Amino acid sequence: MADLRSNFIGIKSPNPFWLASAPPTDKAYNVVRAFEAGWGGVVWKTLGEDPPVVNVNGPRYGASWSNDRRLIGLNNIELITDRPLETNLREIKQVKRDWKDRAMIVSLMVPCEEQNWKSILARVEDTEADGIELNFGCPHGMSERGMGASVGQVPEYVEMVTRWCKQYTRMPVIVKLTPNISDIRTAARAANKGGADAVSLINTITSIMSVNLDTFSPEPSIDGKGTHGGYCGPAVKPIALNMVSKIATDPETAKLPISGIGGITTWRDAVEFMALGCGNVQVCTAAMVYGFKVVEDMIAGLDDFMHDKGFASVDEIVGRAVPNVTEWQNLNLNYIAKAEIDQDLCIKCGRCHIACEDTSHQAITSMVDGARHFEVIDEECVGCNLCVNVCPVEDCISLVQMTSGVDPRTNKPISNEYANWTTHPNNPGSPNFVPAESAKPAE
Repeated sequence: MADLRSNFIGIKSPNPFWLASAPPTDKAYNVVRAFEAGWGGVVWKTLGEDPPVVNVNGPRYGASWSNDRRLIGLNNIELITDRPLETNLREIKQVKRDWKDRAMIVSLMVPCEEQNWKSILARVEDTEADGIELNFGCPHGMSERGMGASVGQVPEYVEMVTRWCKQYTRMPVIVKLTPNISDIRTAARAANKGGADAVSLINTITSIMSVNLDTFSPEPSIDGKGTHGGYCGPAVKPIALNMVSKIATDPETAKLPISGIGGITTWRDAVEFMALGCGNVQVCTAAMVYGFKVVEDMIAGLDDFMHDKGFASVDEIVGRAVPNVTEWQNLNLNYIAKAEIDQDLCIKCGRCHIACEDTSHQAITSMVDGARHFEVIDEECVGCNLCVNVCPVEDCISLVQMTSGVDPRTNKPISNEYANWTTHPNNPGSPNFVPAESAKPAE
């Protein structure tokens, strides 16, 4: 078995899979069962000041599904813990003492006043927890009270509160960032300036899940009314990966440790986050949908992957994809690829033809010599990959790079020299620009 042990900013756990701050980590009963299932750590559901908040007594979740009823997105309108602070602190202390080898992080959210943070930090430190996570991401309920995302959206506040926490506690400080912001790098830079030991992202995305067309109320609906909530689950993974990559490639935050969150359901999802710079990952929706034992598949899958790739530790995965993240203008415009259809695998459903014919480049046949036949027309194919994505048969259609000869679409020789938008002769701003011939006047 590969060595799955994780050491994230000095916080050790037997594997890099932590449960995120959410309902699954709301109480000792849940956390103990999670540890028994194999989770490497937890971020305890966000604590606030007494008296506790009052959550809605009705539907707290809305969902979106694929056609096979697989849940792909979850929206929640739940707030932070509604249990007394002392009850949470007592349970945290006991669980940590019973499970010394597991990571115990405590999520916090209090009013944006120095004394409030100083007070709660002292009490959390007494639990012997391994670290704290500052919840600057919650987009509903708490943000209207001047906490959560309303702090995370203001870089000056992020830096200020982070600095307070670093001043008043010995524990490592993780800053949880909101995705509800124009540029995630501004908040990450602020956390870094404030002395954060790490950032975690993404928190949930502001959303209205759906509208009930019988009651015309947004769902989930409470007494005939609905509100925006926080969106999470597999559907947000691409957004999360992009934001993680922005922080990992930004010169100001490139060395800032990242705990990845957002739609992680399988070991493969986790490895993708780690490859983009995350030292570990946090999971919520997958546990809520499939139960705590979903971590067993994650652990087994990660172990097999590391064995197959020859990785001795999870640290060898972290950041491996970061050098390959670039901006559009740096992509190689001399790279030429064409789609190819494996006729032995083709089931002749026609989806590739319909997609290409109606919405792309009319580069796939539907009939050849009077028979139903789907074949790529190289003279029209731009290698856009749409046909690959709509084909229901895995590996039936693939993109194949052309490295020599002439591109049948442009009739230009294929060059193996790198040329991006800033150097390509088609760009008027390029020093290699070749202007088109002047149009001849009409006769």
